[in-house]
Amino acid sequence: MSCKRIYGMATRDAYGKTLVELGKENPDIVALDADLSKSTKSAFFAKEFKDRFFNMGIAEANMVSTAAGLAACGKVPFASSFASFLMCKAFDQLRMSVANPHLNVKVVGSHGGISIGEDGASQMAVEDVALACSLPGFVVLVPADEVATKALVRLAAQHVGPVYIRTGRPKAPIVYQAGAHFEIGKANILREGIDITVIANGLLIQEAIEAACICSEKGIDVRVIDMHTVKPVDVNVIVQSAQTTGAIVTAEEHLLSGGLGAAVSQIVAEHYPVPMEFIGLRDTYAESGTYEGLFRKYGLTAGHIVGKIEEALKRK
Repeated sequence: MSCKRIYGMATRDAYGKTLVELGKENPDIVALDADLSKSTKSAFFAKEFKDRFFNMGIAEANMVSTAAGLAACGKVPFASSFASFLMCKAFDQLRMSVANPHLNVKVVGSHGGISIGEDGASQMAVEDVALACSLPGFVVLVPADEVATKALVRLAAQHVGPVYIRTGRPKAPIVYQAGAHFEIGKANILREGIDITVIANGLLIQEAIEAACICSEKGIDVRVIDMHTVKPVDVNVIVQSAQTTGAIVTAEEHLLSGGLGAAVSQIVAEHYPVPMEFIGLRDTYAESGTYEGLFRKYGLTAGHIVGKIEEALKRK
């Protein structure tokens, strides 16, 4: 784990490349997109497997219903679009055609969070994780970098049942070395610490790592956990961290309602209550701007995490 920020590819690119690899390994894997394949990167799959790719047009609900039908016939469909369109426009179909019959559909929402920048609020998914978590039987994955994305997309393909994967537009800082181990439902401890725990995912992992480095200079020993699986959340690591460090900060590029912080706080309240603080969007949509500028304005930077760490420590 390095405090220095080194950028790799965007998680959406890692998804597209991994989907091609999976397509070569498994002829039952098919891909669908809602006319955004160049942006979601499912276009990589379309180029390699023209007969197994379906451009459904600007019709997310129809795409999800078609994916459900393909899954019912034994295929393994990956349905991609912008997360804001996919989860909001097709929620009824995800609920009744995928979650209710528990079909083997993989839903991939790109352009997650506010880091898409200048495209503005209409295309910023800030509620997608909450919507996905509300669907019974869904697995919900939020990878931090290209290594995590490649591993989690492969695990999603192996998992029997519905999965939501959130990917992002900007190049993501490298967190993991090639070959790092991942399991659905099991968080990765990136840094040990005894004073406080920061639980994050997605692009907020790098911010959490940098916050831990800043705190180390202040004599604060911070544990950093990548909760790449929001559902099923890793109960054991949350409880153990609460017991060991006595305070927790969560950090996510998402509304605080129904996201990572909500999932973690439920476990903490049920099993081992400790002081908690939360980094995320506070009941607001964001505006158009640069990725970095938006993170500063809406309180998602390493500096903001340090502030919450200090607040939580005062309450221990």
